[in-house]
Amino acid sequence: MSATPMPQPIDERALVSKITWKIIPFVFILYVISYLDRANIGYAALQMNKELALSSEAFGLVSGIFFIGYFLFEVPSNVALNRFGARIWIARILLTWGVISVACGFVQNATQLYILRFLLGVAEAGFFPGIIVYLTYWFRQKELATTVALFTAAIPVSYIIGAPVSTWIMDNVNWLGWSGWRWMLVLEGVPAVVGGVLCFLYLTDRPHQATWLTQAEKDWLQAEQDKDRKSRPAAVHLDLGRTIANPRVLYLSFIYFVYQCGSLGTGYWMPQIIKSFSARLSHTQVGLIAMIPYLIATIAMICWSRSSDKRNERRLHSAIPLGVAAVAMLATGLVTDPVASIAMISLTLAGLYAFKSPFWALPTLFLSRESASVSIAIINSIGNLGGFVGPFFIGYVKGSTHSATTGLMLLAGLVCVAFLMTVFIRIDQRKNAAEGARASAH
Repeated sequence: MSATPMPQPIDERALVSKITWKIIPFVFILYVISYLDRANIGYAALQMNKELALSSEAFGLVSGIFFIGYFLFEVPSNVALNRFGARIWIARILLTWGVISVACGFVQNATQLYILRFLLGVAEAGFFPGIIVYLTYWFRQKELATTVALFTAAIPVSYIIGAPVSTWIMDNVNWLGWSGWRWMLVLEGVPAVVGGVLCFLYLTDRPHQATWLTQAEKDWLQAEQDKDRKSRPAAVHLDLGRTIANPRVLYLSFIYFVYQCGSLGTGYWMPQIIKSFSARLSHTQVGLIAMIPYLIATIAMICWSRSSDKRNERRLHSAIPLGVAAVAMLATGLVTDPVASIAMISLTLAGLYAFKSPFWALPTLFLSRESASVSIAIINSIGNLGGFVGPFFIGYVKGSTHSATTGLMLLAGLVCVAFLMTVFIRIDQRKNAAEGARASAH
């Protein structure tokens, strides 16, 4: 009888690289499309506000109402994703938000824009936490911050791409007598529809379903995931109600709420801040200048997440960028020189984006994967209300004072509070184990 062949050892680095190249570039592109459709309203405002007679307060509401819809439907959408699977549900999200994004180009007044921006938030709800949870099926805890950073780097990259492309369309595309901002919204909505179809055809829900992995690779990956779970004995499994009421989940939700106030308050108003440097700047020039802070933020985000993974440390790697962002945001509101202003905006965004990846690894330290998936949806849902408050608040202050300076300074104070809260996060291993025992007993 011939001897049974010995299984070939798995090249860990090669397999992780294989999975990374299969998944990350695709979800990265999807997230670029997502943020392009959500954030291009900031560039549209350079023409749209005048054409639709939108005041600063009205534009702040247009920017922020997206997050009301997002908030209301985030958790239900994430529950549906767990039920239907990532491939089907994320494809649905993309298709619906693409159609609504295109429809925004046809609005005739502020009310129609309010309604469609609200529906855009409803359509997109669940996309980000769904992808984060999806990544946990394929990557281990020790790779998670870097993996999430490679995915969420799509946010600043979407601005890097979107800034010059959006403003170029506005300056140069006026087909059929339509304004450039309308064509910009229509043309940038189409990729989401295409992405939805490709998502359905391309994504694989779970590793055991992957035809592009060998059986040995599937077995190794499952064993590593099991080992990951066993290495976190303090991870608690809670039902939906207990997860929503968990004090640490609510604590992280408030931190993310304040973070979003500062991040989106700065991002949505940045084109108008840059435009205020000189009336002679064209829309395209505004877009090119706006690329600079996001290029710097992208580099900072990836480098900082690698540091977090290398040291396996999340709390301080979440806190320090918030402290940097708070100081830089305060300085942004005080300086008047255009070069110094862009430098401070760049430092602000570098801090705000570097915060993301270590922060999203925190829930997995004290909750099981199933509970963490719901907690991420809850944190993202509550936190994204800051996306309503930040832009609207700056719009209100700007409308009252004709300057965004006061709004930026107050947002800097809020980000400083988030910094202090993150510094003092404590994860009590014994308490988590006790909670886990009680939850199991029920």
